[in-house]
Amino acid sequence: MSISTSKPTFLQRLKMKWGVESALQVLLIFIVFSLAGSTAVLLRKSFFSLIGFDGYTAFWLKTVVYILFLFPTYQLLLLVYGTLFGQFKFFWAKERKMLLAVRKAFASRETDGRN
Repeated sequence: MSISTSKPTFLQRLKMKWGVESALQVLLIFIVFSLAGSTAVLLRKSFFSLIGFDGYTAFWLKTVVYILFLFPTYQLLLLVYGTLFGQFKFFWAKERKMLLAVRKAFASRETDGRN
């Protein structure tokens, strides 16, 4: 009699890590991530046009503005698509965790600067 100690599959590890119940939820989460990322990239062109960026705008300026645009836009899109695909609870928990980490990082900077 042998006891099988098989390693969990990639899908099983994701389900455990993310605290979700089904493979369908994992699939929906992947879809939300991909749609949010694709939409944010597509919105960049319109955003740059709206603020007057063109082929002559400095690359460094485009990069900085894009990063500043992308971060909040992507987070918002995750919540929107997460809601549409029934995964709001999952993405809201991730957003709260990320916002707390950002707040903690800025709070530690403030205390470091005062010493």
